[in-house]
Amino acid sequence: MMLVVDASFVTAALQGNDDTAAWAAETMSGHVPAAPHLMPVEVASSLRRAERLGQLSAGVAAIAHGDLSELGVDLYPYEPFAERVWEMRHTITSYDAWYIAVAEALEAPLATLDRRLARAKGSRCDFVTPP
Repeated sequence: MMLVVDASFVTAALQGNDDTAAWAAETMSGHVPAAPHLMPVEVASSLRRAERLGQLSAGVAAIAHGDLSELGVDLYPYEPFAERVWEMRHTITSYDAWYIAVAEALEAPLATLDRRLARAKGSRCDFVTPP
């Protein structure tokens, strides 16, 4: 089964240092992850920030960054989703809309830690959020 994963979800799964990380890793298990093509860059940016703030050591951040390419996430280009992303421009960012558009097209749930995104008006997909 496909599971669309956003950057917050993947970052949590890769950090592996709390209950949210364990939940994310368990949720992804047994699914084929999918995401917009920008997701790995967003995750790399989050890992960089966590390292700079002292939330992750340089070694842990480097391992997480390396593990990112091992996740086997199916990445989707922008163009097939551009029209749907544009339709949602008044309620959410284009970045978030791209995740939703991919989930809608794949008829797959979207896993996120962003509860605001999960409440986005006009989305037509299911969301998976931490308990």
